[in-house]
Amino acid sequence: MSDRDEFGAFLVGFIVGGLAGAVTALLLAPQSGEETRAVIKERSIELRDKASAEAEDAWKRAESAALEARDKAEELTKQALAQSEEITLKARERGKELVETTKETVKKATRRGKLTEIEAPAE
Repeated sequence: MSDRDEFGAFLVGFIVGGLAGAVTALLLAPQSGEETRAVIKERSIELRDKASAEAEDAWKRAESAALEARDKAEELTKQALAQSEEITLKARERGKELVETTKETVKKATRRGKLTEIEAPAE
């Protein structure tokens, strides 16, 4: 956004400066009206061409920045997907480990319970 503000300020300054220069030239020029109009026409054409060139340059910079931003966004998206897949795999592995640990704990508890029933006299 800063580049666009700077360009806008430049363009306004450029136009105002051009107009001020044209008015000064009109007031101080020792030329006839016809010559003065020809000079004004030339200067306005030059000013238009320069403004057009600057606008085109700004457009190209904006396109370049947009492409760069899109590429960066795609790269970050790929990284985020890779990280989420990695986290999902780790969570699944940890879940499997917890299930196995729980099964072992249940088996041990079941065996202890059966041993306790065998050792205890029936009443």
